[in-house]
Amino acid sequence: MLGFDFEEERIKQEITKLGAKRVLLQMPEGLKPEAPKLAKIVEKSGAVAIISADPCYGACDIAVNEAEGLGVDLIVHFGHARMVKHEQVPTIYVEARATVTVDKAVEQSLPLLINYSKIGLATSVQHLQTLNQAREILTRTGKTVIIGDAGQMSYPGQVSGCNYSNVKSIANEVEAFLFVGGGMFHALGIALSTSKPTIIADPYDNRAYSIGAEAQKILKQRFASIQEAKTAKKFGIFVGLKPGQKHLGNALHMKELAEKNGKAAYLLTAREITPETLLEFPSIDAYVNTACPRISLDASGKFQKPVLTVNEFMVVCGESSWENMLKKGLFEN
Repeated sequence: MLGFDFEEERIKQEITKLGAKRVLLQMPEGLKPEAPKLAKIVEKSGAVAIISADPCYGACDIAVNEAEGLGVDLIVHFGHARMVKHEQVPTIYVEARATVTVDKAVEQSLPLLINYSKIGLATSVQHLQTLNQAREILTRTGKTVIIGDAGQMSYPGQVSGCNYSNVKSIANEVEAFLFVGGGMFHALGIALSTSKPTIIADPYDNRAYSIGAEAQKILKQRFASIQEAKTAKKFGIFVGLKPGQKHLGNALHMKELAEKNGKAAYLLTAREITPETLLEFPSIDAYVNTACPRISLDASGKFQKPVLTVNEFMVVCGESSWENMLKKGLFEN
């Protein structure tokens, strides 16, 4: 299949090994167009294929409840590396490594990195196999290249939507970061987590560009949300229901902190935290999101009321400062 390695032989082998009769296929939006072809492969292996049409944002979002309700023997999760340690339903992770080359995109980044000699290199799981080639290109131009390995991710240099430990571990050793991959999603996370200049080398468009202006725009939005939330009297504390996003203990702590500061606080649960969800609670003034922190950051302009990360709520309550929050990072819940 064009563009990605879906490890079809491995899927067949796992189905045979488990004797699976019913298989659930789960993948993020960009890979869903390939789902019918992958379902055919499953069916040729003697199992019934069921495609999850729900949104899937990461390995934290394994469709365990759906699988159990449907009597599924195996989940095949595409596009992410393992995050949940113990799945209740047998699960294999197909990382869907990209087959595009990155040479031209990395070369396009060189003029943007001309003023920096120490470069941190990072990517998503789809492009991990290209990091050595990217490092060679940068090294040939005299750059010192560092790839972080904080031990929290499956691979050195890997970042995910909510975990930037690898880049944070080397932030003090580099002057700028180069992210190899498509789109601004992960690169913005790097910029916001490290406060370092971040350049994208996009192998799909064969171009490179800085996301500094976009990162500053988001920081201004977050500061405004914090300031608005300081006047709120009633807070909703969201607890995520997805397997890798359930942080009830954290939510209870946030409720206690709110009440300690004279605020009313209510625990809310949801699988999907959307602007429409919030409209159902008109008496609540602001929210704290203990599920995926990217919800607060990436959709901030869509919510009519402030939706804060845990670290942002600590600023509201006087437990931290804006400066300390930026050092700690917006993503850690």
